[in-house]
Amino acid sequence: MSRKISTFKNILSDQTKTEKYFWLISLLLVGIIFFLSFSLYSNFKHVPLPITIEKTAKVDSLIQIEVMNGCGVLGVADQLTEFLRSKNFDVIQTGNYYSYDIERTLIVDRNGNQNSAKLVADALGLADDVVISQVNKNYYLDVSVIVGKDFNNIKLNQ
Repeated sequence: MSRKISTFKNILSDQTKTEKYFWLISLLLVGIIFFLSFSLYSNFKHVPLPITIEKTAKVDSLIQIEVMNGCGVLGVADQLTEFLRSKNFDVIQTGNYYSYDIERTLIVDRNGNQNSAKLVADALGLADDVVISQVNKNYYLDVSVIVGKDFNNIKLNQ
């Protein structure tokens, strides 16, 4: 009789090992199926939403600008960047100019299209006489704005 019980225990332990492997393999397959389903679903899920942009500057094409702080006043370039972006200009770089001794704000044409620079000057409420040309093919932008010590003359509330 003890022999029968021993054999029965062996059969039971073999079934539990088999069941353990069955559940482990099943769980692994479910995980793989879930991962593949999620991957496929996430690839098809992204639908671009239409974006509407209200134009405030009359621009034929996107004007790419850098804004440089030439007066040394903390935050001036960032404030001007925010304003220009609100007017739909593409400010691609903000930073400090190599000198903080710039008396008068300058709008620098970098690609030979002074109309772009004049549009930026107009958006800032500055006269056209602050626009200068320094064409540089190594610059991948259209206009540089160098903020001078006269930054209070810039009209940011237009």
